[in-house]
Amino acid sequence: MANAKRSKRRTVWVLLVLGLLGAGGGVWAWLRARQPVVIVQTEPVTRRNLTEVVVANGRIQPVVQVVIAPEVSGEIVDLPVKEGQQVKKGDVLVRIKPDNYLAQRRSAEATYQSALANSNLARANLDKAQFEFKRIQQLFESKLVSESQFEEAKTALAVAQASFETSTHQVEQARAALARAEDDLAKTTIVAPMDGTVTRLRCQKGERVVGTALMAGTEIMTLANLDDMEARVEVGEVDIVLIALGQHARLEVDAFRDRQFHGIVTEIANAAKGLGSGSAAAAAASAQQEATKFEVKIRIQEKEAFRPGMSVTAEIETRFRTNVLTVPIQSVTTRPPKKPETQPGSPNHASANSPRASSGNPAGAEGSRKPAEAAKPIEVVFVVEGDRVKMVPVKRGISDDRWVEIVEGLQEGQEVVSGGYKAINRDLQDGSKIKKGQPVEEENEADKPR
Repeated sequence: MANAKRSKRRTVWVLLVLGLLGAGGGVWAWLRARQPVVIVQTEPVTRRNLTEVVVANGRIQPVVQVVIAPEVSGEIVDLPVKEGQQVKKGDVLVRIKPDNYLAQRRSAEATYQSALANSNLARANLDKAQFEFKRIQQLFESKLVSESQFEEAKTALAVAQASFETSTHQVEQARAALARAEDDLAKTTIVAPMDGTVTRLRCQKGERVVGTALMAGTEIMTLANLDDMEARVEVGEVDIVLIALGQHARLEVDAFRDRQFHGIVTEIANAAKGLGSGSAAAAAASAQQEATKFEVKIRIQEKEAFRPGMSVTAEIETRFRTNVLTVPIQSVTTRPPKKPETQPGSPNHASANSPRASSGNPAGAEGSRKPAEAAKPIEVVFVVEGDRVKMVPVKRGISDDRWVEIVEGLQEGQEVVSGGYKAINRDLQDGSKIKKGQPVEEENEADKPR
């Protein structure tokens, strides 16, 4: 009788537990069914060849250009060239009024001739003094003249020798002054130092210009060789470490639409723009006002009618990967890391009576992290599993403008969420229910008139 009652009681408990489990499962299924559905787009994980590029903007400039500035001051009396004109090496570009420099040359030449005459006279006096000294010396040795007469002749010879040496130095000085005057006169005519094109003309005939002898002179014109052109672009400090000499680049010039040019990196600046000169305070103030940029020069391979100053956009190929796993670049997003579960008895669990939980925990001890030290977000993608997604941490490599390399976390053939933007960056969580289709925000964008 007792056994029957005990068996009956056990059956009642089993039925009660099964009923509770069934009710709980029903509630869980009902809540899961009521979970909002996120409309997404998907892409498979595939293998591709990737080329990472750095995009930079700048200007087209000649590889070789020369600023023509006078070395002497004066009035421009002849300017036989105009802007845009092609010239050959040795062609006359500018003539400056030479009157003052002609007069200086004549004066220097007269001074030189006078110094030559004085030198000839000093030479004659030296010859005379040498002859007289030899005669007096012979007479002194024969005791026909006194010692004082001998000393007088010796002194006269030394004076004549010194006078001749002085006159020689004066001749050299006058010759140098004449050469300088002739050089200044020659500088009144400026000729082209190379074949090229006058790209900029800043002065006109009749203007006075200042020479560069003691100060910054007047820039008359700029002469450039337009056969060899380069793109001078500005690259940020984050990307400059990826740039190397010899890398290839694709160039788009605004003036030549629907055309693409090719170039090679030939020079990389060692210092940021604006930091090469001036005081440290001025450099720091400039760095605060604008981003740090480094100039990179790219030699253009094609020949075209480029003009200095044209706008250009360069895509510099920095790194290359072959046959790597890739996903759309928008598929990778960030989420905060999962907090580790703590259970009583685990290493991370701290009871109220434990030393780690006490106020006397020494600074720097394990487990004494400050509340302000927030965990760093991790990069994840959402892998499609049936009608739900699984959040998978990934490690990515290089990327181009559409695809990103996945180094760890995914396998080829897996399907990942690729759109829309709001779903990937905010709505989706681990286990979210999805439906493939066009996201609402993209539908609205598609309905807008173009």
